[in-house]
Amino acid sequence: MDVLVVGAGLAGLHTARLLARRELSVLVVDRRRSLSAGIRTTGIFVRRTLEDFDLPDHLLGPGVRDVLLYPPSRRAPIRLTSDRDEYRVADMPGVYEHARRAAESAGARVVLGVRYDGSAAGVVRLEGAEPVRARFIVGADGARSRVARDLGLDVNRRLIVGAELVHPIASGTTTPAFHCVLDPRVAPGYLGWVIDDGHHAHVGVAGYADAMRAGVRHLLDEFATDAPGRTDPTGPVERRGGPIPVGGVLRRLACPAGLLVGDAAGAVSPLTAGGLDPCLRMSELAASVAADYLRTGDEQQLRRYDGGALRSRFRGRLLLRRVLSGIRSPAAAEAAVAVLRGGAGRAMAARVLFGDGSFPDPETRRGHRLRKRHAARSTG
Repeated sequence: MDVLVVGAGLAGLHTARLLARRELSVLVVDRRRSLSAGIRTTGIFVRRTLEDFDLPDHLLGPGVRDVLLYPPSRRAPIRLTSDRDEYRVADMPGVYEHARRAAESAGARVVLGVRYDGSAAGVVRLEGAEPVRARFIVGADGARSRVARDLGLDVNRRLIVGAELVHPIASGTTTPAFHCVLDPRVAPGYLGWVIDDGHHAHVGVAGYADAMRAGVRHLLDEFATDAPGRTDPTGPVERRGGPIPVGGVLRRLACPAGLLVGDAAGAVSPLTAGGLDPCLRMSELAASVAADYLRTGDEQQLRRYDGGALRSRFRGRLLLRRVLSGIRSPAAAEAAVAVLRGGAGRAMAARVLFGDGSFPDPETRRGHRLRKRHAARSTG
């Protein structure tokens, strides 16, 4: 076998599809028995992702143009409105299944209910299946990647923990909006949020675990009692949650035995904690690098997958992450929201929430965007 991909999330499945399209033999394994189990993402896709990638429209909720930023008091939120649809919330079980079918159609094999248990000298141990030989391993196994440790690559050190309630709502009873609450009592170092996809409401909190004395589940339940914009559930409530890396892309992402993608690579916007856009972008570069390396055997190809170069392109967001992580009292949060009420503050917030620079484009996507723009000018 050429490539073993560990993890059947969006990053793993997208990478597997691209590798299989390059006529490599690819096996994807995941410890989950169902792709609808153990979901750890809200499923918010930003405009830039929707413009650049072919996502199934029927699995996406209505466009969201309004963001409301609340202080701890919940009074007088700041409303920011875009003239374009900035966010759409996806049916993530459906998106994962769609990505699985796409990977299998390209020639990859996806096996669920199999846990990665380590590797040595090209032999990979699997719980629930016989060992396999693989020329290369792609670690798409989450923020606390076992593959990263086994390959001697960098691991995520800066993490927040998130938890979310997802439940059905009566269709047509809400106006699409993204409600964000800056309140360190329930979300130290990050936010509480409410957003819906037209069919399901997502109510969540995230922050630094060491500051969550009552535990993230208790804080989520407390937040949900009066979360702004929440509507009553009309069916069962699902719980989601897990760690989120916020330290930026890791520096050492690849070695001759394999590489990392998605959360395992720290491919999450350090400020907004959004990971769906960067996982797709970095997966394209990862697939290109891995395929060229396996084809040529030239280890110089692996240098193209350079986390240090990507980190240098969003130093400002890493700085803002440190500022946000330091807001640990209601008074400080009220002051921060007050700053955002001014013209300069609103402009900065709009740039973060509605801008095109949420995550840097790897080389492959930059070329694609330039060709797309050139074609549009040529036919205009």
